[in-house]
Amino acid sequence: MSLSLVEAVILGLREVAERLSEAELPHAWPNRALVERAFCASIDAIRADPETRLWGDRLIIRRDARGGRHVVGSVVFHGRPADGVAEVAYGVEDGSQGEGIATEATRACVEWALAEPGIVAVQATTVPWHTSSLRVIEKLGMDRVGVRDHEVLGDLLVFERRR
Repeated sequence: MSLSLVEAVILGLREVAERLSEAELPHAWPNRALVERAFCASIDAIRADPETRLWGDRLIIRRDARGGRHVVGSVVFHGRPADGVAEVAYGVEDGSQGEGIATEATRACVEWALAEPGIVAVQATTVPWHTSSLRVIEKLGMDRVGVRDHEVLGDLLVFERRR
């Protein structure tokens, strides 16, 4: 994802985001909840160091039968890690869930990250009741390595795949 695209999404500029991604966004995008989940840094922090903050972030784009391009999700990292342990997050819009899209896209991004210099592991977190997220993590071959407390969600399960 480019800085320009992220700015358009964060600022809710749908038409600009569609032009920059060369794809139609889902009806519900962009929205405040999506922005808060996808971007753990402020827009100012992202602007100050986009190469670190947007490291590895990708849109998931699907082509329809007519060749139209549609954003159906994203895979994002929480920036280039200084300690070699990247954290990945992923999401697919409601109408495209259950088709293996999150698994395929996240697998590609995890494999990319593990091949990057200095990266020794990729982690993913989820709440214990999020069965579809747990299925993706299982299919990625990640092992449970701990639990992390979240101020709103409570316990987050932490999974990891190492080189």
